[in-house]
Amino acid sequence: MEDVVDKKWGFEGNKELSSASVSVRGVLNKLVENIDVNNPHDQRPVITLARTDPSVFPCFRTTSSAVDAVADAVRSFQFNGYPPTVGVASAKKAISEHLSRDLSYKLSPEDVYLTVGCTQAIEIITSVLARPGANILLPRPGYPQYEARAAFDHLEVRHFDLLPGKAWEVDLDSIEQLADDNTVAMVIINPGNPCGNVFTRQHLEKVAETARKLGIFVISDEVYGGQAFGKNPFVPMGEFGSVVPVITLGSLSKQWVVPGWRLGWIVTCDPNGVLKTSGFLDCLKSYLDVTSDPPTFLQGALPQIFEKTRGEFFSKILDTLREAASVCYGKVEEIPCLTCPHKPEGAMTVMVKLNLSLLEGISDDMDFCLKLAKEEAVTVLPGFVVGLKNWLRITFAIDPSSLDDALRRIKAFNLRHAKKLIKD
Repeated sequence: MEDVVDKKWGFEGNKELSSASVSVRGVLNKLVENIDVNNPHDQRPVITLARTDPSVFPCFRTTSSAVDAVADAVRSFQFNGYPPTVGVASAKKAISEHLSRDLSYKLSPEDVYLTVGCTQAIEIITSVLARPGANILLPRPGYPQYEARAAFDHLEVRHFDLLPGKAWEVDLDSIEQLADDNTVAMVIINPGNPCGNVFTRQHLEKVAETARKLGIFVISDEVYGGQAFGKNPFVPMGEFGSVVPVITLGSLSKQWVVPGWRLGWIVTCDPNGVLKTSGFLDCLKSYLDVTSDPPTFLQGALPQIFEKTRGEFFSKILDTLREAASVCYGKVEEIPCLTCPHKPEGAMTVMVKLNLSLLEGISDDMDFCLKLAKEEAVTVLPGFVVGLKNWLRITFAIDPSSLDDALRRIKAFNLRHAKKLIKD
């Protein structure tokens, strides 16, 4: 026993883990740890504007028909075994029909692959595309999970900018400058996380034409698909699948407000069959053979979830988000150190620029967020996590009274740290 204890044990671990460790969850944990919960003079509740999980609030509660569908699937005893690696047939059919409603052509169930939420869909896609020497084009700002998974897979990342002055449109000129013969795909997120933007049909068409010119796939993250509440309607990128092969990622999590259910999908929108002839589908199926599957009973519940969910549920959620986005935008405009370049029109978050020159004792966006958490018990996400240093990502998908309270606290924090004017 003493020999075992005295022995020097070496462990280096996966070096890619630390290099890809910047994540929403990791930073949020640091912010929460900085909240002074033992302060007897501050009994205010903690309010998080740093994470997009509104499921805890009654105004964002999922529809009872979805809950009933899951219960019925469990009680049927038909979905207790292992599912097929590509997904339960009835679920694949339900997703293909659900997504085809917004397309000018019909998807097939064979175009659909079930995943453990959209997070696993990202993991699978980056792994499948990661051949030696390959690179992928990611938006900045964007969702950090793509960069983290690319690092694990030794897939080189090249960033293209989203333009705040143009409603966060893709800088298409930079796409052409970044791409080369080793570029395999570009990623777009629509409706936008973290920007809250919704791309127009015209802009999506230009994205498709640019990708076609460069000979690369488009990966369209549509986890917020359908959650557009501004002037631009949601248009799926798959509508341009005949122009360029599109790989659509989605899930139940946001539109049905059930992120904990972890049910997502990969859908190939490729009426010309390019992905099949390129060998992509063979690689995708091989990866699915060695990874985990989403719970069978959730897959079994999907047809009933899609069929029984009434339009009134989605309308109520959109109305709530629209009002919250408007309140958030208006209140942010009242805080001198923050600037919002574009009112959110979709999804659940918005990017705001932090003007450090108006503040004293604040060094950068992370410092701002740490001190805000400590002094006001409010968390917002520092922009460096999503690729824009000295910006902030604010989640507005919470109950109205908490949102108003949180923004008032941020305004008070700004006043407390505002740079004092020097009088002559």
